Amino acid sequence: MEILTGANALPTYFASRITAFKLRNQVNLCGFTFKIPQRSSSLFASRMFSISYCSNAKLNALNNSRENSQDSDVSGYEIDIQKEENVAVLVIGGGGREHALCYALKRSPSCMSVFCSPGNPGITHSGTATCLPDLDISDSSAVISFCQDWQIGLVVIGPEDPLVNGLANDLVKAGIPTFGPSAEAAALEGSKDFMKKLCDKYHIPTAKYRTFTDPSDAKNYVKEQGVPIVIKADGLAAGKGVTVAMALEEAYRAIDAMMVEESFGKAGSRIIIEEYLEGEEASFFALVDGKNALPLESAQDHKRVGDGDIGPNTGGMGAYSPAPILTKEVQSLVMESIILPTVQGMANEGCEFVGVLYAGLMIEKKSGLPKLIEYNVRFGDPECQVLMLRLKSDLVRVLLAACRGQLGTVLLDWSPGSAMVVVMASNGYPGAYAKGSVIKNLDKAEAVVPEVKIFHAGTSLDSEGNFISVGGRVLGVTANGKDLADARDRAYRAVEEIEWPDGFYRRDIGWRALPHTNFVVET
Repeated sequence: MEILTGANALPTYFASRITAFKLRNQVNLCGFTFKIPQRSSSLFASRMFSISYCSNAKLNALNNSRENSQDSDVSGYEIDIQKEENVAVLVIGGGGREHALCYALKRSPSCMSVFCSPGNPGITHSGTATCLPDLDISDSSAVISFCQDWQIGLVVIGPEDPLVNGLANDLVKAGIPTFGPSAEAAALEGSKDFMKKLCDKYHIPTAKYRTFTDPSDAKNYVKEQGVPIVIKADGLAAGKGVTVAMALEEAYRAIDAMMVEESFGKAGSRIIIEEYLEGEEASFFALVDGKNALPLESAQDHKRVGDGDIGPNTGGMGAYSPAPILTKEVQSLVMESIILPTVQGMANEGCEFVGVLYAGLMIEKKSGLPKLIEYNVRFGDPECQVLMLRLKSDLVRVLLAACRGQLGTVLLDWSPGSAMVVVMASNGYPGAYAKGSVIKNLDKAEAVVPEVKIFHAGTSLDSEGNFISVGGRVLGVTANGKDLADARDRAYRAVEEIEWPDGFYRRDIGWRALPHTNFVVET
């Protein structure tokens, strides 16, 4: 195994094993090779973990074979990321995550232009991308034709549905560099049962579970196990297919909703019932090129709809980065025990993963150790917003490196300090909500508060050109700051400038990291 790490970021787990050695560019210990990049930076340099489980000769043969195969596939589309600049990029999706990706891509020195399909009016208004609402992203042939006509050098797929439906497969087959996993690899998110079985096979720490296709059997199991207990739809449910049941009747209702009433369609025809883990949730992201995994900065989401983490789960009501709970020691442990075994396991299963691995983690209260709750195969929303605001590296080159299996040469630079996003949602969310209410003062909010960027998720324009709400989660008010308290102050000051009587937001984003802060926001 080979582990590449930033010069000042050697994993703590191995630190005690090198004290007797003189630190060089390369150190061999206990079968591990540590390579120390000769690069100085005042900014955070992400650690690079590169895994190799075969001999150098065999690895070189495999790499040569893979490179030759890629050369034949990509024909005129292959991009030399060391030389080529001015790349045209297509982002698939139209939410706050995609707005943030467009923002970061547009700032990249290697980017010529950014297109976004379908996009949204907020993306257009911000000038970060040309939106293509009429391009049918469910029609691979239409997307491929657009890419060929406009000489797109990189496609970035944001949402999970196009990934699970195989858009990346078709684009790669057409020779178009695509950042996002194949449909087969996207099963890590598309089926919780698939993910759990992979964890079993490759000894990845996760909650104990059982899979059910019969509601009566599921209820009997819940009765045997007792509460609290966690009920999950097996398939995609827009982030709402999880119930943490604190009473038996609540668990029974969740089972009936998923399996009998078919609230989530086919996604709930099979369910996972998990043990309840007590601890603190955190989000861990790594870029993966099939064999290498490059961790991003840490972030923490707020899933529950209400202040104090009460109410039903949502897609996410806010986030911040970095997350103090994810210390460097914990991050190293996550890479070693969760991310790397997953990357290798997927390769072993014939589902080589290229894209973002988003691990939803529970840092257990009793042990302090991370366990995998779930995998997503795309950037988190709203975590992507804070990460893209902090990222200083050329995102186009980074993602092209992932597409070409070259992440082993990449280090990431991040801005110092912290970032926070506060999600503004329609009243009633995550339940039924009205659409069409006017939102005012968005430009003012960005102008009067420094280091603020508003990412649009669920907005449209009315006949008079005003922004209106058309979704559940509508805006992500995001701010950079010298520390988390400063970022929080800026984000909430911007929120208060926005005039939207039919919207709401949590007032305690960041409460775990700022336990002594008064979270009452004057309105």
